[in-house]
Amino acid sequence: MKLKDLEVFVIGTPPPGWGGRYWLIVRLTTDNGIIGYGEVYAASVGPKAMVAVIEDVFERHMQGENPENIELMFRRAYSAGFTQRPDLTVMGAFSGLEIACWDILGKAHDRPVYALLGGKMNDRVRAYTYLYPMAHHDASAFWSSPEMQAESAIEAVEQGFTAIKFDPAGPYTIRGGHQPALSDIELSLRMCKALREAVGTRADLLFGTHGQFTPSGAIRLGQALEPYSPLWFEEPIPPDNILDFAQVAQAVRIPLATGERMTTKAEFGMLLRAGGASILQPALGRSGGILETKKIAGMAEAFGAQVAPHLYAGPVEWAANIQLAVTLPNLLLVESIQLGGSFHRPLIGDTLKVEDGYIAAPSAPGLGIRFDEDLARAHPYDDTMLHLQMQEAPCSYGSANAFRGGAVRD
Repeated sequence: MKLKDLEVFVIGTPPPGWGGRYWLIVRLTTDNGIIGYGEVYAASVGPKAMVAVIEDVFERHMQGENPENIELMFRRAYSAGFTQRPDLTVMGAFSGLEIACWDILGKAHDRPVYALLGGKMNDRVRAYTYLYPMAHHDASAFWSSPEMQAESAIEAVEQGFTAIKFDPAGPYTIRGGHQPALSDIELSLRMCKALREAVGTRADLLFGTHGQFTPSGAIRLGQALEPYSPLWFEEPIPPDNILDFAQVAQAVRIPLATGERMTTKAEFGMLLRAGGASILQPALGRSGGILETKKIAGMAEAFGAQVAPHLYAGPVEWAANIQLAVTLPNLLLVESIQLGGSFHRPLIGDTLKVEDGYIAAPSAPGLGIRFDEDLARAHPYDDTMLHLQMQEAPCSYGSANAFRGGAVRD
């Protein structure tokens, strides 16, 4: 069995666009006709350029190879070009292609992917969701409204979720880390208070940030949040200096979680050795794929750290996350988009869903999904913006900072 053909779907997400502006889904076909799907979570360049990178990685390192030889193909992609170091774009391309290889192998052996990775550790995996606007909410005001977010939290708990994530701490800018505005600290505390009062002990609070603070700024905010006992303080500083996470982790009495913008065991290993996080959040479409992330999880286990696979992407990465999560003894949570996503679930034939706050281990071969190619082709991406973009304007210290939540599509 050899890898023969590649097709890349660039799928524009319909409004409201939860999961990003577009998704990059790859379709691999073997010489004996088995099809596998994967997802690339890499957005440092636009989709047209990224498709070219995916095609190059496939043709250069994978085409004509047996899909079983994942370690060999990984080393080719990781080391070629005299690099041999983490590279978000190349490893993002490889990650999606690698996921598709596992989908092929599972189908070839008529087994779920997790059965080929050590088998089932967890019959079901605990899911969490961001809080999103309800139908009657003002969507633009939602992100800074403790009252609206509390309503959404109650709905999520009633749906069965036992963990909810929110992100009130101000803007993400191209300027790197900044000190939080006092108004952003104050809003964060009001948000925590409102959510804790709304859900009590029925759900963990997951405090999300996206690398917008300096280490000292992250410490100021994190220490202020401690009375509300969040389960984690997510990515409070930029990922470009991994060792700085240890400074924050040692000063804040909330578990630090990070990893969505990191790739391969090289970066995660440095983070663990530095004591920079106790919860790892690899995005499988960027971290090196399923096998590489299985290795990352094994390292985390040796350091007493847990794994919570990240998802702000499409349903194929979600499916890969679940396959891996089923195998992990140190799994904490898996990210979901609401109950599975109003566009995510139809795109995979409604084969996965969140029920009572958990996702059952799939039993179908491969990733356990039925990818709808017609639906994918009916939603091409027709814009030039990146999957997620950060603002150029700096944090404001004299007026409110506006944030609309991810890559909203009107």
